[in-house]
Amino acid sequence: MTDPIDDEENYPARPRWIGWLIGLVILAAVLGVVNIGWRIMRVSSAEQAADALVQSQPELAAGKKLVEQSDCMRCHGWDRKFVGPAFASIADKYRERSDAQAYLAGKIRSGSVGVWGNVIMPRHPQISEADSLQMARWVMSAKASANTSEK
Repeated sequence: MTDPIDDEENYPARPRWIGWLIGLVILAAVLGVVNIGWRIMRVSSAEQAADALVQSQPELAAGKKLVEQSDCMRCHGWDRKFVGPAFASIADKYRERSDAQAYLAGKIRSGSVGVWGNVIMPRHPQISEADSLQMARWVMSAKASANTSEK
């Protein structure tokens, strides 16, 4: 008499495709994570343009550093709209104004509502007038690229 637990004839055959499917799903997940990591770590063309601008005009480095240290990059991209408009779009809009840097410095410190649609620019009273002027100078140096998404 044979033991029913050891008897393989009493159990249905397990399909091998389930093992292959699990392996493929795991492989797809790993490749997805690697792809996202690669995209996060690479330097975008907008960042390269901003860095090239600072290298060609070193006086803008302080403004760029101030923008990066504040919360500006949470809402604005170099040439891409996130919550607020892109820096390149801001520069394009105010390029013809003779007082553009002082105007933007005031907007940085006092905030704004409704200039770019239904978007609120929070005020930043903790930023000094001199620092906000340097930040505005850096923003006004932005030039639109081919993929700027709004004006």
